[in-house]
Amino acid sequence: MKHFSSLLRPFYPTSVFLLSVFICTTVHAQSLKGSEVFDQAALNGIRTEEGFRRCERFVTAWLAYADPISKLIPRNLDQDRDLWNAKDCGADNYPFMVLTSFFTHRERFDGLMNQMLRNEERLTSRVGALPDDYSFSKKDFLHPEINMGRIVFGSAEYIKDGLMPLTEWIGRSPWSERMLGILDELNRQIVVADDPEYSITVKTEVNGELLQVLSRVYWMTGDSKYLDWAEKIGDYFLLGEGYPLKAVEVMRLRDHGCELISGLCELYATLHFVNPEKKQRYQEPLYRLLDHILAFGRNEDGFFYNAYNSITGDVIDRGVSDSWGYNLNGYYTVFLVDGTEKYRDAILKIFGNLHKYRQFDWERGSADGYADAIESALNLYNRIPDERVADWIDSEIDVMWSMQDSSHRENAHKWVRSGVIEGWHGDGNFARTTIMYNLWKTKGVYTDHFIEGLKIGGEIQGNSLYLVLQAPEKKWRGKILFDKSRHKTVMNMPLDWPRINQFPEWYTVDPDRTYRLTDERGKNLDVVKGASLIEGIEFQLKAGERKRLIISPL
Repeated sequence: MKHFSSLLRPFYPTSVFLLSVFICTTVHAQSLKGSEVFDQAALNGIRTEEGFRRCERFVTAWLAYADPISKLIPRNLDQDRDLWNAKDCGADNYPFMVLTSFFTHRERFDGLMNQMLRNEERLTSRVGALPDDYSFSKKDFLHPEINMGRIVFGSAEYIKDGLMPLTEWIGRSPWSERMLGILDELNRQIVVADDPEYSITVKTEVNGELLQVLSRVYWMTGDSKYLDWAEKIGDYFLLGEGYPLKAVEVMRLRDHGCELISGLCELYATLHFVNPEKKQRYQEPLYRLLDHILAFGRNEDGFFYNAYNSITGDVIDRGVSDSWGYNLNGYYTVFLVDGTEKYRDAILKIFGNLHKYRQFDWERGSADGYADAIESALNLYNRIPDERVADWIDSEIDVMWSMQDSSHRENAHKWVRSGVIEGWHGDGNFARTTIMYNLWKTKGVYTDHFIEGLKIGGEIQGNSLYLVLQAPEKKWRGKILFDKSRHKTVMNMPLDWPRINQFPEWYTVDPDRTYRLTDERGKNLDVVKGASLIEGIEFQLKAGERKRLIISPL
């Protein structure tokens, strides 16, 4: 594998800003006494127990509707009960059943979730590794004909929305191999996706998804063929006939369009490290595009409209995009590499107005809309800590969670009470965002043996992690595992720029560093290497027992 450490060089805007974030976080944490930090960690544990319990209910409920032969889940429960497809089942629902199982049910993760992937690959691959729609009743492809627009679209969705988030958390696995297999087959089929017959958003959405995946896979594998492909797409949109301010009449700033903005910015950041000359060629057209969106694509509070005409500047859909953070991920990425303050300020403007958007009608009250909006806030809050944003996230996750308990449809179904949220493929995003929320509340700590009632909560004070573990009303034994700098160790990335559907890093341990574990009274319990914390430390709790720990680097 190619090593990229020699390509890294200081870029002062990033280092200065990250230092300011660290100072801000540290000052806030030091304003709390040790007992108060533990109290907050304990409250966080109550939240994470509820979150994982809800995710487990979601998986169990949906698996009841899986096809008994293939084990694959249907697209929706109201309709398309006979259909598995890549763009919905594969992209939005199944992957977060996998990730839920990783956190709550390791036996199912290692067993059924793997079996479902093997069956999916065997049954749905139609053009090489590329999947197509599969009918359970026919035990064959739904459509007799091959439509490459449909297949390319579904494959890109499956890779970016589903398999890439799994890969960024789990690392190399059968899911990453499936992702690379589909990506390599796509490379044999297309350069720039431009089939207008299947989707009006295919140019912005599919190419945006490919840009994001290619930039990350390039770092992950060190294979220049992925960057070469990404540059061909980038050239088309920034230097060629596809430039959005000339060629994209409808610029969607929500899902199914916003992917292009983040994708171009991820490629731009990659070139910052490996090809500064090419990056410089991209800079003017990229800045012009980003500035145009800020000028014409936002409301008075700084939130993005659903869509506007990028040629005339006219607003097409004044609805507020629930994917506002997906766009701002790209802006913040450019800020990180260039120090362009107006792009960071676009985030700060939204942070100042976020309180106006409590119980907001994201996507007509859909849980999926709440999931995207909450993820938007979480990912950016991870970079720019702001207590107003933290408070908003806490209140809005409760709104989203409440949608699992009762149907807001007129024709309520019995399955709603089982743990199903709305009965369509977007239910998986409920679990995705809940897991993101939980990892914030544990600061990245998790267990290999979750049971209902187990509470794990964390808070950071200075460079130490305050952790509270509480058993349910029965004894518990398992491992507690700590997070690592996954953007480095899994993805080999030089910089943790914000990415759509990523799981942010909170308290990460260095495998080569030594850490001391103490109890709440300061008594030394153990001194261990970070690698041992990442692999997991065995704990045993009596029924109802609570442990308070402090983990500090030496």
